[in-house]
Amino acid sequence: MAHRVRVLAGLWALAEIVVFALVAAWIGVGWTLLAALATTVLGWTLVARQMRDVTAPLRAQARGGTLQRSRAATDAGLVAAGGVLMVLPGFLGDVVGLLCLLPPTRPLVRAAVGRGLAAKLGVAGPVRVRSTRVETFPRPEGPVRVIEGEVAGESHLIR
Repeated sequence: MAHRVRVLAGLWALAEIVVFALVAAWIGVGWTLLAALATTVLGWTLVARQMRDVTAPLRAQARGGTLQRSRAATDAGLVAAGGVLMVLPGFLGDVVGLLCLLPPTRPLVRAAVGRGLAAKLGVAGPVRVRSTRVETFPRPEGPVRVIEGEVAGESHLIR
């Protein structure tokens, strides 16, 4: 796993250098450096604004004591990752960072990351359960309603 991450990081850095060289050959070195600096400043600005907008619901939930998993938490993570990519030099990172930062494209990135994680974890989708209700089950603490069931297909289980 660590080897794969190092290889991917090296390939990413190589691609960034190639794109930087191509842009420098196209518009000149000075304009390329200016564009890289401009995207860094744009990254800081977008991160500050989007992080404020994204973390407002999280702060409200924390004040109310109802902090739970939500879309706001994943959006905050995407904004943070997008900000890091925008601030680091490189045009490929800027494109991916913009996809993470901009609200209209964030659901696309969220879905792609979710599908990637689900595939990596071996989750094929929701588990469907066939169940029937039975009478209440007596317990010392009081009656409990029991639902008997079986998993409808083992292909949905996490391996």
